[in-house]
Amino acid sequence: MEAITQSEFGDADVLRLSEVPDPVIGPDQVLVEVRAAGVNPVDRLVRAGLLRDVVPHHFPLVPGWDVAGVVRRVGLAVEGFAPGDEVFGYQRKDHVQHGAYAELIAAHERGLAHKPAGLSFEEAGGLALAGSTALQALRRIGVGPGDRVLVHAAAGGVGHLAVQVARLLGAERVLGTASPRNHAFLAGLGAEPVAYGDALVDNVAEVLGGDARVDAVLDCAGGAALSDSWALVRDPARVVSVVDLNVVALGGLYAYAKPVADDLRWLADRAGAGELRVEVQQVLPLARAADAHRLIEGGHVRGKVVLAVG
Repeated sequence: MEAITQSEFGDADVLRLSEVPDPVIGPDQVLVEVRAAGVNPVDRLVRAGLLRDVVPHHFPLVPGWDVAGVVRRVGLAVEGFAPGDEVFGYQRKDHVQHGAYAELIAAHERGLAHKPAGLSFEEAGGLALAGSTALQALRRIGVGPGDRVLVHAAAGGVGHLAVQVARLLGAERVLGTASPRNHAFLAGLGAEPVAYGDALVDNVAEVLGGDARVDAVLDCAGGAALSDSWALVRDPARVVSVVDLNVVALGGLYAYAKPVADDLRWLADRAGAGELRVEVQQVLPLARAADAHRLIEGGHVRGKVVLAVG
């Protein structure tokens, strides 16, 4: 099969379109014909070797943890999936080697769900990892009815899903930081846009009026945005970051998404009902994976970048 591989750590140029053996599935795995693979910031970290002390890596490796496609074959112990099913999933494994930037992937059942009929493969390919990150992070800080929630970098892959998930969990108001060019986009998702930058605290106060504090913060930006969050939240323990480990020393939480089938089904149900929108900024062919990584590294992607396969 064709796949994007890398045989060393480095910049986007280490990614190559290659011929590799078809994957072999285990008893609890599903062989999926990949139609789309989401590109995430974590893929860049893997490519550059920044996670090599966190999880074992084996060269040559195929990147990618986000997948949507069609089941070709199922393992002997698999329940709930059959050949021909359209599926999507978050396929982070215990070792980094056999990822989703490929024509086929051996997918673990625990990180797979049925794709909603109304969602394209490209949309589904961008949903699992970012959606799971948003859902699990918001649940960790107890977002629920009546809450006022602030999401940093709200127009990005995790952020644009997080503002919608927060509303679905019952939040009364959801504020999202973004550049002015993305304010109308956020408003269309049900968020109240806030300009980021040196005046962030004042900007939030202007939007909220009165008691200019929120109940919970989900940080997808890190750095100054995270630092400003302590002046904006009522309870520091209800600040969670998905990008900046400094949050722990400051009294908040760090969230790292786990592949959970029930969470994927929750996301699928909401997306299938039209309550959760996946914004796909650009779809590129598999062979242009390096260009997709460069887009992600530019830091100005609205929603998701997805690779089309097959």
